[in-house]
Amino acid sequence: MTDTATETLSVVIERDLAHPAEKIWRALTQPHLMAEWLMKTDFEPQKDRGFSFQAEWGSVECRVLEIEANRTLAYSWDANGLKSVVTWTLTPTGAGTHLRMEQAGFRPDQPQFLGGARAGWPRFFDNLEHVLAKAA
Repeated sequence: MTDTATETLSVVIERDLAHPAEKIWRALTQPHLMAEWLMKTDFEPQKDRGFSFQAEWGSVECRVLEIEANRTLAYSWDANGLKSVVTWTLTPTGAGTHLRMEQAGFRPDQPQFLGGARAGWPRFFDNLEHVLAKAA
């Protein structure tokens, strides 16, 4: 029997990008680049460091949970009652890098958050691709 009170859902987005992992990593971890494709932030790539994202609708409080340069970045994502974890995984490929993002922790009684993430993350990925295309 499944305990639906503790069951959570995830949003996963994966794309193959024609850029080296180091270039994508910079876009995932440098605040001025993050602001171009995601949100304004005071992020610093340091484990256990708290930071926030700022948007017109409010803010997201976060904490770095895991960080391995050019490979993995995970942080908590707490906003408006949603407590989740965003994990980025970079895997080198012959043509560039496979980028995987998973936001985990959506409760079944939070369909608005799940729907927002399903709609929002693909747009963020599109923005990220534009930033990568113009970045040196």
